[in-house]
Amino acid sequence: MSIQKVAIITGGSSGIGKSLVLKYANEGYAVVFTGRNENRMAQVVSELGERPHLSLELNAGDKDDNKKMVDETIKKFGRIDVLVCNAGISMRALFEEVELDVFKQLMDINFYGAIYATKFALPHLLESKGTIIAISSINGWRSTPARTAYSSSKFAMQGFFEALRTEVMTRDVNVLVVCPGFTSSNIRNAALNADGQAQGESPRDEKKMMTPDEVAQRTYTAAKKKKRDLILTFEGKMAVMLNKIIPSRLDKMIYKMMKKEPDNPLK
Repeated sequence: MSIQKVAIITGGSSGIGKSLVLKYANEGYAVVFTGRNENRMAQVVSELGERPHLSLELNAGDKDDNKKMVDETIKKFGRIDVLVCNAGISMRALFEEVELDVFKQLMDINFYGAIYATKFALPHLLESKGTIIAISSINGWRSTPARTAYSSSKFAMQGFFEALRTEVMTRDVNVLVVCPGFTSSNIRNAALNADGQAQGESPRDEKKMMTPDEVAQRTYTAAKKKKRDLILTFEGKMAVMLNKIIPSRLDKMIYKMMKKEPDNPLK
């Protein structure tokens, strides 16, 4: 009788996180997911039905909550095979106007949240020779204006996982960094403005973006193949490439693109 594998997905109540929870459950994993919106979490639980799962209402940016997440997973399922550091929040404001607390909040959730989750889960992943998946962003390769805190958190996240990858690569733990381009999700609606309030609506046409289900499918496939990096969307791949060969020109191109966003804060 085969032992059921276990996947943890942080920020699993909506968007890419929810799609990953359902994808791993459909592939036969017991899934553990975290979130802070009780109603959305209940909806995911309903969609999981009788499949083995554990939902935990926790703060991804809190060290003790991350320890609890791992402890409760081991208590219920006895192992961890996949850790997906997905929980994240965005922002849109000029650096000269943004409150520093907004910067700290993004670093706490996007960066330190991934650090905490990985720190506590790593002993179990080393034992299972498992996989760590970091859901980053094209902003982890190429920053964009009015998203200084978000870009900083993603650059930091990718630097951490690149270093960790080389630490554990001889111990059969794979580290995959996934960089979605624009994906249809709640992240832009919940993005913080200069004062730390959710902007409430997306400045982009969500219907034209990659779906969370497609991101989840491609992430799962890349992880099974033990890929190192996954850069998604044609625009995302072009941004990464052009940033290497014509960075100054790309500065101007990105400025013009972001300037077209409704109610953009650019001068």
